[in-house]
Amino acid sequence: MRTPGRTAASSDPRVHTHRNDQASNRNSMPSLQKLCFLASDTEIARSSREQLVAKYGNHPKEEAQIIVALGGDGFMLQVLKGTTKLDRPVYGMNRGTVGFLMNDYADEGLIERLNQAEEEIINPLAMTAIDAQGHTHRALAINEVALLRAGPQAAWLQIVVDGRTRLEELICDGAMISTPAGSTAYNYSAHGPILPIGSDVLSLTPVAAFRPRRWRGAILPKSARISFRVLDHEKRPVMADADGNSATNVVSVDVE
Repeated sequence: MRTPGRTAASSDPRVHTHRNDQASNRNSMPSLQKLCFLASDTEIARSSREQLVAKYGNHPKEEAQIIVALGGDGFMLQVLKGTTKLDRPVYGMNRGTVGFLMNDYADEGLIERLNQAEEEIINPLAMTAIDAQGHTHRALAINEVALLRAGPQAAWLQIVVDGRTRLEELICDGAMISTPAGSTAYNYSAHGPILPIGSDVLSLTPVAAFRPRRWRGAILPKSARISFRVLDHEKRPVMADADGNSATNVVSVDVE
């Protein structure tokens, strides 16, 4: 029997998630008393928050034992990024559209669901990008690191994995490395695979690949170090983005 329950807690440089895949008498989290409810800017999410606050009370996120996020996947990722320094678990309930990262919504039995959740860990991606001026840009991404063409011509990339050249030439609009948590976002729009939460893999996905035309990307172990080389940055400029933190006119990007 599968019991619903998945929480995520953020802790720089890792994000911890909790879920219970099977019914169990064991509690992997302490008994919870103080909750903080956060809702996305939709009517259904705000209404759900009002019901839950009336039932369970509400505390500032700095004082809460766990943060409950009400919305969709995008809001869940937003909450995770906004609470990285608090080291608080974040439990998502779906009041959005896709809800791949979220648990089903229910206002009854919430404390029991939280107490039965088991921990998983999502490791954010670390991006190190070097631009044409020699400047280094570093950022973390829970979702994905993407390289995108910054001009009218397609990007021309070389891909190296763990020191070994895996693709000599990729002509495309871009390419990205996605975590399981981010696999339902831009990665999915680019026809990349949805990765199970808690899986030890990353998705390498091209965006509108022209050559090799039929290349659809690859599934890599999460321990892999992926390096992108921009082969003609002057004629074919490329930008790099880690969950909104961008670097322009890059010549190389390392992701691990």
